[in-house]
Amino acid sequence: MTAIPGIDPAAPPSGTGCVECDAAGGWWVHLRRCAQCGHIGCCDTSPSQHASAHAAAVGHPIVRSFEPGEDWFWSFETEDYYSGGPKLAPPEHHPVSQPVPGPAGRVPADWRSHLN
Repeated sequence: MTAIPGIDPAAPPSGTGCVECDAAGGWWVHLRRCAQCGHIGCCDTSPSQHASAHAAAVGHPIVRSFEPGEDWFWSFETEDYYSGGPKLAPPEHHPVSQPVPGPAGRVPADWRSHLN
């Protein structure tokens, strides 16, 4: 198999939620997984946008959805979606029992008013 720059299929995810939101007691709308190092961050719809911040800070250009039933990739460099990319190390999504937005107990009742 030919290596794809920005994607390491062997890199496991960093956890089941956004690394920075979990550390700060925050919450997210959807999760994205860095396809190069496995960092889990929150999407750009989320209040803190940690996935794109990670990509900008470390230069990892591609994320994959970390949502159940989604297998698309996004390139920050080309601003394009891709499907049919390589299978990544498991798990491929957060636990199905984890609500969206999440995590349970940290999402404010008026969460929609906090979005960009």
